Amino acid sequence: MQTCRLEEVTPVTAPDGCTVLPLVEVDTGSAIHCVLGPGKTSLAVRHTVIREIWYFIRGRGEIWRLDPASGEECIDDALPGLCVSIPDGASFQFRNLGDEDLEFLCVTMPPWPGDHVATVVAGKWEPSV
Repeated sequence: MQTCRLEEVTPVTAPDGCTVLPLVEVDTGSAIHCVLGPGKTSLAVRHTVIREIWYFIRGRGEIWRLDPASGEECIDDALPGLCVSIPDGASFQFRNLGDEDLEFLCVTMPPWPGDHVATVVAGKWEPSV
């Protein structure tokens, strides 16, 4: 059993440019706390073998997702209480439209194997990270 306190975690930079605070990891998944600063737009990326669930807890922004297999594309308002899934192979990008940090919790399945599974792709918006 693991225990983690957010204030004790060392931040790292994700392949999309946001700040990630790794929380806990088990055999089937990992949890992280993500932060994108005010006015920032992430790089657009696609994960090859990772599925994610995001739950927005603070701030105001947008998230774009594109499923290349089906061609389905969507943009959602990233507000506290929004929960989205990102299937493996989908492209995604997000941006902070507010004046406070955009924060969300992310569960990654399987556990994050390393940045080599993320490929920068063309996105919806010009990145600023």
